[in-house]
Amino acid sequence: MPKKKKITVEVISQSSIAEGIMDLRLKTDLSEVARPGQFVGIYPKNKATLLPRPISICGYDREEGSLRIVYRIAGTGTAEFALYRQGDTVDILGVLGNGFPLEKAEGKRVLIIGGGIGVPPLLGLAKELKESSKDKAPESITMVMGYRNSDNFLAEEFKTLGNLFIATEDGSVGTKGNVIDACRENDIKADVIYACGPMPMLRGVASYAKEIGAKAYISLEERMACGVGACLGCICKTKKEDEHSHVNNARICTDGPVFDAEDLEL
Repeated sequence: MPKKKKITVEVISQSSIAEGIMDLRLKTDLSEVARPGQFVGIYPKNKATLLPRPISICGYDREEGSLRIVYRIAGTGTAEFALYRQGDTVDILGVLGNGFPLEKAEGKRVLIIGGGIGVPPLLGLAKELKESSKDKAPESITMVMGYRNSDNFLAEEFKTLGNLFIATEDGSVGTKGNVIDACRENDIKADVIYACGPMPMLRGVASYAKEIGAKAYISLEERMACGVGACLGCICKTKKEDEHSHVNNARICTDGPVFDAEDLEL
């Protein structure tokens, strides 16, 4: 099966799990090749909005043949998606992106950090690491998730997978502040960090990784057009020169969205 293809899939179910946050399940054999950290492009039915919306894969069930997509209603496209119900069909492009390097976690202390809508793709990552065979499993899994307030979507599921710490902007749950504040307050150490969230958070993660001597792999959030690397609309600055363009750029949709933090100019 091609790794990237546009297909029509059926909606299994959809529900609201927090204010403005939707949990969408799609029936598709793309579940057979999906990996934590990858994403799909979902096409709105409204022909006035031609481009697919890139949304991270929260999880997948290979036996059932389904993808789980948890997203925030942020514009006309995602507002349309929120109206989908069981039995509806939708066009998607997938699977896209490189995903997290799971092999780096073998026998290591792992720290998973997420913020805002960067939280959902980390649930699939935590599950995959938790289910790793004994010789490939991480030594331990600690998770720090950041939210605006007490609407801590997916937190109960994270709690079943390892030690979870929460940071909230308003201090309603856990540490008052951001995810790095929570890491310092709880003196969290790790060998490998996986993270996804807004750029200011990722800069903090990269700095914290250096501080504790950890290796960090971060998933960048960016607006995208084509999703397959053709339009060059989602460029990030890198320390290494691209062998094709000979400039210090990388395409988030194809070279990423997951990068070694040491390779980026953050």
